[in-house]
Amino acid sequence: MGSDPQYIKYPDLTLAQHVFNLSNPSCPQTLRQTSLKKIQDAISENKMAPFYRHLAHPVEGTLNHSGEGVPQHQGSSTKSLITSNMLASRKSPQKIDFPWDESLYQSLVEDNKKELDAFQKEEGEAEEAAGDTEVLAARGKRAEFWARVGDKDKAIESHEALLEKTTFLGTKIDLVLAMIRIGLFFGDTLFVKKNIERANTLIESGGDWDRRNRLKAYKGLHLLTVRSYSVAAPLLLDSLSTFTSYELCSYSALVIYSVLAGSLSLKRVDFKAKVVDAPEIKAILGSGEDRIAALTGEVSSGPTAQDEEMKDASASRATPGAATTAVNLTTLGAGAGIQAEVEAPVDFSSLADLVSSLYNGNYRSFFVALAAVEDNFLTQDRYLYEHRAWFVREMRLRAYQQLLQSYRVVGLNSMANDFGVTVDFLDRDLAKFIASNRIACTIDRVNGIIETNRPDDKNKQYADVVKHGDALITKLQKYGQTVRLRGSERS
Repeated sequence: MGSDPQYIKYPDLTLAQHVFNLSNPSCPQTLRQTSLKKIQDAISENKMAPFYRHLAHPVEGTLNHSGEGVPQHQGSSTKSLITSNMLASRKSPQKIDFPWDESLYQSLVEDNKKELDAFQKEEGEAEEAAGDTEVLAARGKRAEFWARVGDKDKAIESHEALLEKTTFLGTKIDLVLAMIRIGLFFGDTLFVKKNIERANTLIESGGDWDRRNRLKAYKGLHLLTVRSYSVAAPLLLDSLSTFTSYELCSYSALVIYSVLAGSLSLKRVDFKAKVVDAPEIKAILGSGEDRIAALTGEVSSGPTAQDEEMKDASASRATPGAATTAVNLTTLGAGAGIQAEVEAPVDFSSLADLVSSLYNGNYRSFFVALAAVEDNFLTQDRYLYEHRAWFVREMRLRAYQQLLQSYRVVGLNSMANDFGVTVDFLDRDLAKFIASNRIACTIDRVNGIIETNRPDDKNKQYADVVKHGDALITKLQKYGQTVRLRGSERS
C-alpha cells in the first residue's frame, strides 16, 4: 500500500477504441478487421466472459444485428450502475459482424468461476491468519478481476466496497481513478463526472504530486468528451511536460487532444505561447530545426512570449513549415509510472499545418488542413467523434473572426478567395454566425462587401445601461398608470 499507483492496469482503454472502430463508418475496412482481431484476442487472453456477452450475444450484444434495439439486461430487474455507450452509431457496419461462440463463452465462464473461487479462498485465509492489509489485497485482486473481464456493474460494486474499507488516502485516490477509467471505457460521462469530483476532493485533502498530475489529465480528457474545450485546454497542455498516465491514453493522443483544444479555445497570445511556441509541441509538430531545438531545450515558452503583429491574409502566403510525416513518441513518453507501450508512428502533418496556418493567417491552407484533421483525427477517435461537426464549425468561426477583426470593410470576393471557397458558401456560412450573434458584421451582397461592427466594451456597457434604463422607465410608467386608474375607481 505504498505511494506507487495501484489498480491502473485495467480496464484497457485501447480495447474500447477497437470496439468503437467496429461501429465507426469512417474507419477503414482493414483497420476494422484489425480491431476485431484485437478484441477477440483480448477476450481469449483475459477471459472476458461478461464483456464477450456484452458485445456479441445474439440477443443482448451491442454489436449484433439481430438483437438491435433489445435492452442489454431485459431479464434483470436491477438497475445498472453504469451505462454503456461504446459505439460510434447504433448500427454497426454490415461488413463486420462479431460472431457468437457459445462453447467459447461457457469455457470463459468456467475460467472466471475458478479465478473467483481462488480469490475467495485467498480472502478467507487472509481473514483467519493474516491482517487487514492482506485481506484488502485479496479484495483488490477481485476488483481488478471484474475490471479485467469487463463486467461493468460488478467492477464498480467491488471498487466501491474496497473504497469503503480502505484507509490509505493514496489507495482511495487510485480506486476512484480506476472507476473513472471504467466510466470512460463504457462511455458514461455522468458517472465519470461524479467520480472526478470525488477524486478532486480526495486530492485536495492531501494527495501527492503524481496523483495530482494524473487527475489533471483525467479531468482534461473528460472535459474534452463533454465539449468543454476552453476548460480542458490548460489542463491538457499542462499535462504534456509531466505526463505519466499511460493507462489513460498514449502520449501521441495527449498531443492531439492538447493541440486541438488549445487551437479552438485559447486567445491568440496564449495560443502562441502554449501551442505554437511550446517546446513539447514543437518537438512533435515543428520543422526539423525547431524539433531539435525543442528536444535539446534551446527554446522555451512562457508568459513573456511576445505576440506577433497580425498579418494581412493576402501578404502571408508562406507555406507552413513542413513537419515530419510520422513521429514515434514511445521514447518521448518514457518516464515514471507505467512504461508506455510501443506506439505506431503518427502522421502529425495535418495538425502542424492547422496550427501554423491559423496563426500565420494563411486561411486557404487552414481550410485544407482543417479538412485533413477531421478525416485523420476527429472521425477516428472515440472521444472526438461525437463533436467533430461542432469542432469544424467553431474552427471556421475562429478563422473568420481572426481575419475580420483586422479590417473595417472586407471585400466578399477577396475574403472568399483568401479562404479558397465560393462567395455563395462564404455568404451562407457567415450568415449563420451573424444570425446567432457570433460575428459582429453585416454582409452587403449588392456592393459585395462585409462591414464589421465591433463596439468597444465601454460603449457596449453604456448601451446596455441605456437599454435597461429605458425598460425600467417603461415599467414604472405602466405601474403609475395602473395605480392612478385604481385610485379613480375608489373615488
